[in-house]
Amino acid sequence: MIDHIFTLGGDLPVRRLGYGTAQLTGPGYWGPRGDRADAVAVLRRAVERGVTLIDTADNYGPSLAEELVAEALHPYPEHLVIATKGGVVRTGAGAWHIDGRPEHLRAACEASLKRLRRDTVDLYQLHRLDPDVPAAEQLGTLGELRAEGKIRHIGLDTVTADQLAEALTSTPVASVQNRFNLFDRASAPVLALCEEHTIAFLPWFPLGNGTLTRDPVCASVAAAHGVTPGQVALAWLLHHSPVLCPTPGTGSAAHLEENLGAAAVRLTDADMARLDALSPPSSPRA
Repeated sequence: MIDHIFTLGGDLPVRRLGYGTAQLTGPGYWGPRGDRADAVAVLRRAVERGVTLIDTADNYGPSLAEELVAEALHPYPEHLVIATKGGVVRTGAGAWHIDGRPEHLRAACEASLKRLRRDTVDLYQLHRLDPDVPAAEQLGTLGELRAEGKIRHIGLDTVTADQLAEALTSTPVASVQNRFNLFDRASAPVLALCEEHTIAFLPWFPLGNGTLTRDPVCASVAAAHGVTPGQVALAWLLHHSPVLCPTPGTGSAAHLEENLGAAAVRLTDADMARLDALSPPSSPRA
């Protein structure tokens, strides 16, 4: 039987199936996607349906996703965990610029706190390690912010197993957010390290950016359970490892209900074997 609760950082219990806010913004994570009231309604519905982990970032919009979280959910329920990210600057749709300078990380964290209307960020994730700034300086800045009470836990986004192992020598890491799904398991060594240290692994593109919902094996397993292929792809993550905490995003209330329904899917050992044997299709995928 799967445990649907993960204790983030050793002290924050969350339901493993959370909600990500990237899809509340427009193409290239730039500007709004649709009506602001609809985005607010989806966020509120996610919490009504039992979501306790909201994953956002300062550069979604930019700033917009954090503002929507606060508009929809503040004052926050006591059990709700808000995760955000900093360390990337946006200059346009699809334009990303890594900035891990200590002064930028400190300013970014302060700005996120203001937009989220919080004194402390539950989980602050370094969106990318800046290759032009020593990792010790970037992690050290986050450690200082934690000591000041502005960050409760530190997370990392898109790291190798070696980078995670090195980071762990200097600071506790509560989460990692790498790409991981049925078709993309390149981060399996990172996942193994997360399991060893009881670190939450928040897989991004958990549905393979939509490609998994069109896979015939997913469709076959889904038909046998009377669910959708997307629900099977999310259920596979929940069954695959107890530290995997998917936060699929959507701006649609109906899609939100579908995603959250994945928690009720019980895959058999035979289902898992079929899904585990999947490999990426030979044709290019977005």
